[in-house]
Amino acid sequence: MGQSAAQGAGQGADQAHSAHSADAARAALAERQGRVVAALVAGGEPPAGFDPERMRVQAHSLLAKRRAIVAKLRPDAAEAAGPDLAAEFAAYARARTEPPPNYRTDADDFAAWLRGRGRTFPEDERRRPWWSRLPGLRGRAL
Repeated sequence: MGQSAAQGAGQGADQAHSAHSADAARAALAERQGRVVAALVAGGEPPAGFDPERMRVQAHSLLAKRRAIVAKLRPDAAEAAGPDLAAEFAAYARARTEPPPNYRTDADDFAAWLRGRGRTFPEDERRRPWWSRLPGLRGRAL
C-alpha cells in the first residue's frame, strides 16, 4: 500500500503543478492579447514580434469600420461632424482610454463628444410630431 499511496500523492502534486502552470499560461496569454488589442484600438505600441506597419494598417481599418457603423447608428452625429467626420472620429477614438463595450455606446459617446466640442446637431424632422411640421403651427402644441 505504501507504493501506490506514494504514486497517488505524486500524481496529485503533478496535477496541482500542471493546473498552476496552465493558470500562469492563461494569464500571460491574456496580458499579451491585451497589448495587441491596445495597439489596435487604443493607439498603444505594438507588442514585440508584431510588424508595426501591419498593426498601423489594421488599426486604421478597424477605426474606419467603427466610424462607418457609428455613422449608420447615429446619422445625426455624422451630419454634425460633416466633412470632418474622419478627423473628428479619429480624435474621439484617441481620447478614449479603453474600447467601448458595444457599437451603440460608441455612437452615443461620439455624439456626446461632438456636443462637448461645440458641434451643433441638425434637428431631426422625423422625431418631431407631424403636426409641428405644418406651416403656421411650428412650435405650437395641439
